[in-house]
Amino acid sequence: MPEYLISFNDGSMDHIPAEDWPDVGKASKEVVREAVYAGVWVYGGGLERQRASVVGTDGLVTDGPYPETKEVIGGFSVIDVATREEALAWAAKIAVACRCAQEVRELMPDAETDALIREVAARG
Repeated sequence: MPEYLISFNDGSMDHIPAEDWPDVGKASKEVVREAVYAGVWVYGGGLERQRASVVGTDGLVTDGPYPETKEVIGGFSVIDVATREEALAWAAKIAVACRCAQEVRELMPDAETDALIREVAARG
């Protein structure tokens, strides 16, 4: 099945008052729990705000992007579902729980790596 990246931009949840964060955390964990029990959850999490480095092809490490960068990902979920419509439905649940819009993108499949993972898993 295709995998989908559901994400939101850093700062998208800044409108949430501090006193509401426990409710947002509870609601988002409930959606994750539902996705796990439905068998579609792959992985997800939040990203440290503006704590990134770029490693070039020459190995040079540059700190960034910096806060003046217009948009960076603040959090993400990866799910494995049969259709884009299912991915959009899960994104809607996440949007409600996190109180912010979610972006949905299909991840490009990599059959060779998937076969390698199955081979290594079969070895135990």
